[in-house]
Amino acid sequence: MEFTVEFYVTQDERCPVCDFLNAMKASDPDDFAAVVAGLAKLGSRQYHREPLSKALGDGLFELRHVGKLNTRILWFFMKGRRIITVHGIRNKGKSLPARDLETARARMKDWLARQPV
Repeated sequence: MEFTVEFYVTQDERCPVCDFLNAMKASDPDDFAAVVAGLAKLGSRQYHREPLSKALGDGLFELRHVGKLNTRILWFFMKGRRIITVHGIRNKGKSLPARDLETARARMKDWLARQPV
């Protein structure tokens, strides 16, 4: 079962995950390549569980990569076998800061509100 990976775009046409990835590409090309490879793997259902992915609750999931810094791309499922990426974070800790979860949930809510029924 194949899924497509899409990127959340704000109302003012910005793509936060694209911006995050572009910054990572410039600062850490090795981790960037690993995260992009992980995003490509999300197209296959077998990678929707640990160790690559983990459910966070409320419909959110994280793509996880351990490198120089822990890198996470937060995403959710949509009908039509779609995965929507909404937020990226790098940190040294194992836990996800509450503000990043709030950001991802707000972007998910915004994306859902702007989709045609």
